[in-house]
Order: sequence, then C-alpha cells, then structure tokens
Amino acid sequence: MSRVIKLGGSLLETAALPACLAAVDHYTGPVVIVPGGGPFAEQVRIAQSQWHFDDVAAHRMAILAMQQMALLMHSLRPEYALISDVGRLSSAGQMQSVLIWSPQIEQLDEAGIAASWDVTSDSLAAWLAGRIDAEELIIVKSAQIPVPTNLQGLQQQGILDAAFQRFTAQANYKITVINKDRFLSCHD
Repeated sequence: MSRVIKLGGSLLETAALPACLAAVDHYTGPVVIVPGGGPFAEQVRIAQSQWHFDDVAAHRMAILAMQQMALLMHSLRPEYALISDVGRLSSAGQMQSVLIWSPQIEQLDEAGIAASWDVTSDSLAAWLAGRIDAEELIIVKSAQIPVPTNLQGLQQQGILDAAFQRFTAQANYKITVINKDRFLSCHD
C-alpha cells in the first residue's frame, strides 16, 4: 500500500466531502481512505452524555459511525472498493487503486485498540497505515492547520486525538495533516 488518506467526518458538514473524494483520484498507486465518524459519531457522544453508557459501548458505536461514513463515501464514489478486512487491503489494493476501509470492531478488539474517546479515526488511520506498511498518512481536516505543523501542538488544540502520537511513535511513514482547502488546492 502506498497511502492512507483519512477524510474527517466534518468534511460532510462543510460539503467538501465529494470534492475531497474526487481529489483522491490524483494520487498514483493504491490509496486507502479512512472515514471519520462525522455526525454519526457526534450522535454517539451526545447519547453517551445523556445515557451514561460505558466507553466500550461508545467506542463500538463510534466504529459503526465510521462504517456508516464508509457506506456514504462508497455511495458517492461506487468505483472505489469498500473493504472491511484489514488483511484483504493489500491484495485488494493490487486490483483497485482506491479503497475505502470500513473498520471491523472484532479486528480492532483483537489488535488491542483501547475503547476510549482518546482513540478516534485519526489514531485508527495511523494504526492502519502501520499495519499495511503505508508510505504516507494524510489526515484531511476542516480545521485550520498551522504551518509548520507540530503533531503535539495539534493534539493540544484538539485537532488530533489524544492517542495519535502513541500510534505514530514508531511510524515508518510520512505524516501530513492538512486543511481541506489546501488538500483540494494541491489537486486543482
């Protein structure tokens, strides 16, 4: 695999998602898109604050939110393959140039991914990039990203989740965190 591109769920709220999906076509080599949870994950946060269910249930529901976003993305770009099994990503990437990852709760549980709001789709994208030996991880956000980018600073500002640096500490891939407008302007 060459690239993992995480498209934040907030891109749906800004209506930039279709353009960002189209921009992925400009990359050569296999690309795996990791969807954020967007408004679906936000509903989990709201429900947890109202009903006080545990973080394990919330984590699993947030993974389902990512699955919903994967389905939405696939509906917008049906030519992209929708893949759930991490083990199949490498072989599928040899046949399709763009894949959308729909994470499986069981695989993340087996990998020991903590059930915590400290671990969001950002950290899961980093985990996946390491798992499939990606050359690069690109995280596309709606938030403004200061230049130069400092991962610790982005965590402190809440732009990246609290676990992100732990997932990227041993990374053998390039990490780029970019605002959606800059991401799109790179491909005009």
